[in-house]
Amino acid sequence: MATNEPNNPPHWTLDGFRLGAWTILPLMPGLFAFGLAFGTVAARKGFSLLDALMMSGTVYAGVAQLVVLETWPEKLTLPVIGGIVLVTALISSRFLLIGASLRPWLGSQPASKIYPALFLLVEPNWLMSMRYRTNGGSDPAYLLGGGVVIYGVWLLATAAGFWLGTSIGDPHTFGIDMVMPAFFTAMLISMWRGARGSVGMIVGGAVAIAIDFIFGGLWYLVVGALAGSVAGGFIDDRQ
Repeated sequence: MATNEPNNPPHWTLDGFRLGAWTILPLMPGLFAFGLAFGTVAARKGFSLLDALMMSGTVYAGVAQLVVLETWPEKLTLPVIGGIVLVTALISSRFLLIGASLRPWLGSQPASKIYPALFLLVEPNWLMSMRYRTNGGSDPAYLLGGGVVIYGVWLLATAAGFWLGTSIGDPHTFGIDMVMPAFFTAMLISMWRGARGSVGMIVGGAVAIAIDFIFGGLWYLVVGALAGSVAGGFIDDRQ
């Protein structure tokens, strides 16, 4: 892996930005479908287009947005709002580790450049940037370029999904409600590391299903995530 010496910090260039924006494009059809699903559910839940766009533009947490909307109550109370904040924080806590993995690359950069890029940090541009970095790339603008494209596509897809949701009413008509399950199924397949390496995933999923069946609500997310994390923590992957 390439390293950056303190006396030779990486430089942000327009070429790096363009490269990041260009290489992320093949992943955009899947992301667009994901955004369509969110916009459709938002319309079904009675959100206005402005509400949906504001949520996508400020929260910018696709998975958390969909999960929260699926159980959106008719009336918001302080306990309900607290639960929504907690669920969003739990689902998005993975970015603590994702962001930490970028510190060796971005740690020496000024905050005025780092934090806008980190706001636009999601799994696709993180994965592409890590591969770019492993192959010897050093321009942080690569991360930013991919992030800008993803952000724009996410907002566009939200608006398109909202229009579709108000047109068809029920997303089940075209199977749009299956986008999120299909997306996560594909992610799980790509993350499978054999039975031993995937114990956390297996335990977390089994516990989440059981909790959802018994209690319902959003507790399955919290309990399933904790159970999977604890189980995975006991697995020693060292050879």
